[in-house]
Amino acid sequence: MPTHATLLDALVPVVRAAGAAIEAVRAAGIVARGKADASPVTDADEAAEAIIVAALAELDPGTPIVAEEAHAAGHRPLPAARFWLIDPLDGTRDFIAGRAAYSVNVALVEDDRPVLGLVLSPRDAVLWAGSAGTGAFRQRPGAAPERIAVRRAAAPPTVVVSHSHLDDATKEYLSILGLVDLEPAGSSLKFCRLAEGSADVYPRYGPTMEWDTAAGHAVLLAAGGAMRGPSGRDFAYGKPGYRNGAFLAVGDADLFASLPPL
Repeated sequence: MPTHATLLDALVPVVRAAGAAIEAVRAAGIVARGKADASPVTDADEAAEAIIVAALAELDPGTPIVAEEAHAAGHRPLPAARFWLIDPLDGTRDFIAGRAAYSVNVALVEDDRPVLGLVLSPRDAVLWAGSAGTGAFRQRPGAAPERIAVRRAAAPPTVVVSHSHLDDATKEYLSILGLVDLEPAGSSLKFCRLAEGSADVYPRYGPTMEWDTAAGHAVLLAAGGAMRGPSGRDFAYGKPGYRNGAFLAVGDADLFASLPPL
């Protein structure tokens, strides 16, 4: 079985290739289609997923792969002790709308915990990645990887929220928090903001799927952060249907003692 470090090294060019495929579709002109659940899909989603799935099948044969578009098409492996989660284009609506807040997400889950993750922002080619035991890093185009880590919480804390998912429950939570420095951010890039020490809190009430969160969650954990559900327990994976409930992600775990529960 390849080590986490070996897998990370091998997957960096794969994720970048998926990002390049997405940007090629954007340059050629995006055509959106509807899936059975009424969510949008494009050729970019499918091209990126094909690149990643093919690479994982070669790098880590036999390990189940749960990928968003394959799942939508009916390929739904059951959760296992060890499996991959792929969101080839997180933030498809932003991508279609011409915004830059979309990403490529690849994560490895072991014993219900995301232990390795890569998040790429295709528009500016910035990559965040990390794994248990090796730490987290950010790589800008043409530059060497740089180590990243969470920060001690700012006062007031910087809270990141979605452009398109600022629902009533989230607004109420923000009102309870009181004075905060609020910054909108898209897709799983919110986790990366926490991991690199430029934000502190990410609350989420609205529904997500496990492939939406696992890669960013893994990077956050590798950088020293934490994420919990409403019960106060560490957020776990391999849930029925791969559906997530509410969660609260933080850079500084000491914040859990002072933040209101979800």
